Amino acid sequence: MTSEILRANIERSVQVHGKLLDVCLPAMTVAANALVSSYLAGHKALLFGNGGSSTDAQHMAGELLGRYLRERSPLPAVALADNAAAVTAIANDYGYDQVFSRQLQALAVPGDVAVAISTSGNSQSVIEAVTCARKLGLFTIGLTGASGGRLRGMVDALIAVPSDETPRIQECHILVGHALCDAVEQAIASTQAKARVQQ
Repeated sequence: MTSEILRANIERSVQVHGKLLDVCLPAMTVAANALVSSYLAGHKALLFGNGGSSTDAQHMAGELLGRYLRERSPLPAVALADNAAAVTAIANDYGYDQVFSRQLQALAVPGDVAVAISTSGNSQSVIEAVTCARKLGLFTIGLTGASGGRLRGMVDALIAVPSDETPRIQECHILVGHALCDAVEQAIASTQAKARVQQ
């Protein structure tokens, strides 16, 4: 019985991963190009989500700040759930719906990129943050499940994993995050290498 459960989980994950390339590659390409353009212009990425999506945002920010696979200059990235004092103070004083949007008002400038992660696409704190990001002139990327939820139509690039099952969506979000980091890192590293040669 246990092995059947384990096998079923892996098989379902493999099925969704198999569909990911055809469904999500166009939006992923747009998202990667936007991140590269933003970084080359001296801007930053601001990432946010709740629960498991929060840790996905932290994971991606860590890869950008440190490195993914290659040596290159660190890339500015902020996971908005990292500051527990800010999150809890804003939630207490303004309501949890404002925990990300309030921080964007303080930290974001036009040209930055907002990365919103929500398996349902309906998390109110994420919706509020995307609304704020658009008003501030940020390029917006959404990582969701198949429906896209309310984020569909709100973001500039919607990466909607072809599944309605939360664990499968989150597994693919990790892959999408890694792929974006790799694409950005290769582009930035190449640009930096060319600049060194020209000096």
